[in-house]
Amino acid sequence: MPAYIIVEIEVLDPIGYEEYKKLAAATVEKHGGKYIVRGGKTEVLEGDWKPKRIVVLQFESADRAKEWLNCEEYREPRKMRHRTARTNMILVQGRTSP
Repeated sequence: MPAYIIVEIEVLDPIGYEEYKKLAAATVEKHGGKYIVRGGKTEVLEGDWKPKRIVVLQFESADRAKEWLNCEEYREPRKMRHRTARTNMILVQGRTSP
């Protein structure tokens, strides 16, 4: 069953964050993930939410998503993300079509 990591990002260091994106992309692909949304235009439809940037990653399962997040290859890029941006991240379980 697919799972999605949704990240709300406020970039603090644009140059450092660009480097992070390059490093992170290789680790996402290696773990079978793919980018569904990567910083596209957002429009708030309800509520008081003002996201700066949204990223959505798809993995084949929640376990695979967590494996990616905690893998050795992503350890340094993850630290870089924490230095260059403020983030909120959630894991959402998807569903297969009936």
